[in-house]
Order: sequence, then C-alpha cells, then structure tokens
Amino acid sequence: MNRIDAKFADLKARDEKALVCFLTCGDPDFITTQDLVNEVVRSGADIIELGVPFSDPLADGPTIQASSFRALQAGATVKGVLSTVKSIRKTCDAPIVLMTYFNPIQKYGLERFAGDAAEAGADGVILTDLPVEEAGEWKSAADATGLATIFLLAPTSTKDRIAVTANMASGFIYCVSRTGVTGAKDQVPADVRALVETIKGATDLPVAVGFGISKPEHVAQVTEFADGAVVGSALVSIIAEHAAGDTIALTGEFVKKLKKGTGSR
Repeated sequence: MNRIDAKFADLKARDEKALVCFLTCGDPDFITTQDLVNEVVRSGADIIELGVPFSDPLADGPTIQASSFRALQAGATVKGVLSTVKSIRKTCDAPIVLMTYFNPIQKYGLERFAGDAAEAGADGVILTDLPVEEAGEWKSAADATGLATIFLLAPTSTKDRIAVTANMASGFIYCVSRTGVTGAKDQVPADVRALVETIKGATDLPVAVGFGISKPEHVAQVTEFADGAVVGSALVSIIAEHAAGDTIALTGEFVKKLKKGTGSR
C-alpha cells in the first residue's frame, strides 16, 4: 500500500485529519530541507509536500515564488531534489509528495522522472499545470512505478471536470480553496465546504484543502469537512524570515500549533 493511502487510513481509524506541510526543497539549501522535514514530521505533519524549484511557478504567489528563486540561486536541480528525498528516507517514513510543474519533468523525461522519484522514496506527484485531459502519458508512467497522481480542483471546476479528474486521480484530491495563486490569507472562503462536498460526491479518495490555509484556526475549520489541510506559504515565510536564526525550531513550534486543529472529533 502506498504510504499516502496508509496514512489516510490510519488517520481515519483514529478519527483524525491530515496536516499536509509544504516546503520548497533547497530553500535555503538541501541540508536544511532535510532537517526541516524531520522536524516538521516530529512536530505533527502527516504528509510532506516538497516543492521542486522552477523558474516560472505560475500557480504560486510571491512567497513561494521567492523561495523557488532562492533555491535555484543556491543551485537546486531536479536531481538534487531527488537525492534529498533519498537522504530524507534514511530518517523519515512520512509520505512525501513532490509538487512542481510539467516543464522540468518533461525535460527530465516522464518515465525517467517517475522511476527515479519512486526509487528515491517519493509517494506521489502534483504537476500543478498539467490538465487532466493531457495527463495520460504521465499517469501511465506514474502508475508503473506506484506513484500517486494528485490533481488540483478549484472553485471554477465544473461537475463534469470534477468527475473526470476524480476518476484519474490517486492518493488524494487537492482542493484549491479559492481562485488565484498560493499565499497566506486571513479567512477561508465560505464556499469551499460546498466544493469539498461536491468532490466527495464524485470519489472515495481523501480531499485536502490548500491555498490560503495559514493559521491553526484555518486548519480546524477546513478539517471539519475535508480530510486534510495543506499549509505552505506560512511555513515558507518562517523559513525566509528566520534564515539566520533558529529556523528549524520555530518551524516545528508552528507545526505543533497547526496540528492541534486536526485532532479527534
């Protein structure tokens, strides 16, 4: 069983929801990323999303765009990310999802990337800008290696598109809480509950809500109706703001607060 499936099954048995934490791999460097992943998991994260740095991250707001730029400036590459995943696996068994865009994966080679990612210890991939209608080749490559193919659905997704996407997805569905790009926000949109319910009507896969989820109260709010909450920009901001200080400890303390929102109901 894929680690993602096992994690959601375990959480469900405990009447608990998932905290999914996003980190840009290589920001500020690969060694720190390894330490951050270990600390974030120790602090309560259930699933790790590792962003593969890309020069044109269309779906990301200023915070994650800046983190990708810092990582690229520090020398981050796709090979370096996969090597980091392999190193993380020596000390951490939490599910790892690689989140990126189609261009760097196409350049690397779809089958080659799927094989190398699975061998390194990744459990799933989100190709943010890959439409489900064009995902057949990637889906075949991912399925052959046991990688989950995780798609995004948004408030603009029609019922027909939700059905098609749900049929092709594996691992979980990433529900985008609002239109636009990633970034911390003050409030969770009121209509995201209805979107999650619509998605759940089309699939038995878990549904995790992301984009703008930045506070413990946000996590508690969305996990009332979703299977998980994804926090990214708020974590990346801590890393950027405390790069010269105790980044790892501060990030861990924040994750502990976030995780409290996913407890037993």
